Amino acid sequence: MDRRHKVELFEVIRQGYAAGETIQGLSKKHGVHRRMVRQAIGNAIPPERKAVVKEAPRLGPVKELIDGMLAVDLQAPRKQRHTAHRIWMRLCREHPDHPVGEATVRRYVRQRKRELGLNGREVFVPQSYQLGQEAQVDWFEGMAILGGEVRKLQFFAMRSMGSGDAFHRAYPHATQQALLEAHEHAFNYFGGVFKTLRYDNMTSVVKKILRGYQRVETERIIAFRSHWGYQSEYCNPASGNEKGGVEGELGWFRRNWLVPVPEASALDTLNEHILDACLESRSRTIIGRGLTVGQASELEREHLSQLAEEGFPIHESLYPLLVDGKGRVKVKTNWYSTPLWPGLRASAVVGPLTVEIMHDNKVTARHPRCYGRGHEILDLEHYLDVLERKPGAMKGSTPLEQWRRAGRWPACLDAIWQQLEQRHGKGKGTREMIALVRAGSSDGWDKLIVAVEEALRLGISDSAAVMHLLRMPDPEQRRQHAVALAEELLQFERPTPVMDNYDLLLANTTGAIH
Repeated sequence: MDRRHKVELFEVIRQGYAAGETIQGLSKKHGVHRRMVRQAIGNAIPPERKAVVKEAPRLGPVKELIDGMLAVDLQAPRKQRHTAHRIWMRLCREHPDHPVGEATVRRYVRQRKRELGLNGREVFVPQSYQLGQEAQVDWFEGMAILGGEVRKLQFFAMRSMGSGDAFHRAYPHATQQALLEAHEHAFNYFGGVFKTLRYDNMTSVVKKILRGYQRVETERIIAFRSHWGYQSEYCNPASGNEKGGVEGELGWFRRNWLVPVPEASALDTLNEHILDACLESRSRTIIGRGLTVGQASELEREHLSQLAEEGFPIHESLYPLLVDGKGRVKVKTNWYSTPLWPGLRASAVVGPLTVEIMHDNKVTARHPRCYGRGHEILDLEHYLDVLERKPGAMKGSTPLEQWRRAGRWPACLDAIWQQLEQRHGKGKGTREMIALVRAGSSDGWDKLIVAVEEALRLGISDSAAVMHLLRMPDPEQRRQHAVALAEELLQFERPTPVMDNYDLLLANTTGAIH
């Protein structure tokens, strides 16, 4: 019985009871239980039906898995925790033998999050924008595992408000150089420049906040904006809702691509994964829109301004820098090694991720940029000439120790070094090892390590033999060389000569000359 008919039945029962009919008589007359007659007499509105608690037999096998994910979230950054949808997606992918409905997972996750105190919601106001009209820019903080080490990174985000497409990129620090470089990567990703970019009041862009929306901008951002030809607008302080599009994008990207915490061998590899994630996100459709993000982004390209022919000079140049007696130059607050001789003047090109040491317009050294103070960033290759003259200094050298910490000097190199010293003596053995280091620098470190491991397996303790193994073609290369040689020899092939006529001269015939 639907609720409307039940309300009408209550009305008839109440009228009959008011006319003097008994409860038992009304029950028989209308074919209902006496309990319902008493409910109708007590209240004209039928009581709500009690919710039936349904069993979830398919949820049982995955409850522990869900609890484990939520337990990990207790230690994860607040904005990189699992949503119910993300948990359901992981269950479908990682445990296909236990299928369970998303609604079932949502109900259980909602209950468990209340119990664990993990609830939290953000509300954003929907906005409408024309294609190519505006993009919003922001930074957000996230964790990633790079080379087995947990690192706190700054993620750049630029979101198109017309198409909903978004670009992300990770940096170790949210510096002005990183911001400008990320802008150029984003412009190339979108295929053009938006008419307006909206920012909050980040210090790399704004020097001073004036009345209303007026700002005193930094000189570099003014020049950069002029170079690319867009207008900038700024939010009121502590008013993240004024750029709600990018704020919502940050949350969506964290939940879908940074959960669980991503792992990569290096920052460049991580950014490649992030770019793939951005491209994959174009296949989704935003609620209330008829086109996918990718289709809308293609239409938006026609409304964007053309890209500049040349990039903006983002990198900072420092000159002069004096090479000290330890083969280092001081760039900002840290020391970087270089193969230049002490006393020479050099220059440095400082980018958001790298530092290049220049001399005579040539790059002599390239290092990852360090944002600390007073650190030494040394490369063993820059000291090989000195170590050949002073081989005793190699074993305890700081560059070698930094290579060990970075995993660039595996145990097999120490093993071959020890054998070279036993065979040739410490000085000559170290020089032989330096020759191997040079060979690894030119031919590739991975190949050198493979060659050293093979030499140790064969019991070889000679640098020339290791170099032979290093430069020996692999089986595939030898096969290709054999095929190429066979094709080259085809031009010299001739048919086998027929010797029958010569055999006649040897026959024992009358009158023949013997």
